[in-house]
Amino acid sequence: MTITQILSFAGASILLTLMPGPDIIYVLTESLTKGLRTGVSVAVGLVTGVLIHTTLAATGLSLIIQQSEIVFSVIKYLGAGYLFFLAWSASQEKQLTLDQGAGKVIDDRTFFQLFRKGFFMNILNPKVALFFIAFLPQFIVYEGISPMWQMIILGWVFIIQAFLIFVMVSMLAGRFARFFNRPKFQTFAKWGKVAVLVLLGLSLIFAGH
Repeated sequence: MTITQILSFAGASILLTLMPGPDIIYVLTESLTKGLRTGVSVAVGLVTGVLIHTTLAATGLSLIIQQSEIVFSVIKYLGAGYLFFLAWSASQEKQLTLDQGAGKVIDDRTFFQLFRKGFFMNILNPKVALFFIAFLPQFIVYEGISPMWQMIILGWVFIIQAFLIFVMVSMLAGRFARFFNRPKFQTFAKWGKVAVLVLLGLSLIFAGH
């Protein structure tokens, strides 16, 4: 592997991560409505899902998803179902309170609960697996270390840059979270998040193999 190869991959990865997609939209909405800690915790779950996908792509196991319509459909509908579940959960959320001393929105969910949301949202999206099958090989050179290890290294490059971007998005959005303590803003944000999750679920259902 060469530095040029890694830098080219990192540049393409940054552009792809910044493009509006399920992961960054979810981090943004959670950070806006719940604050920095919530956004970062969700981001950790999301990039852990990316770790699984890149490992599967590197070892060739993701080809099963690519080649099997049944496996793809099962994962797709599980993923859509999970997004609809998140939308329903969001619709049931109560108004958050503001810690007047710290000036921050209080979210009493544990790190693991938030991590789990991000992880399952990512891992149950078969389009992510297919994306890495198509994306990673474009930056592989068939000399030097094995293609599998090159893909694993590139996978980690993608994970690191994605996490850093998610954290920056969380930091910026989290600064405005306290303004959502007002009932009207919280109501708008809550139903906006529900709409986003429903649309993401529908887009996954209608996604082709």
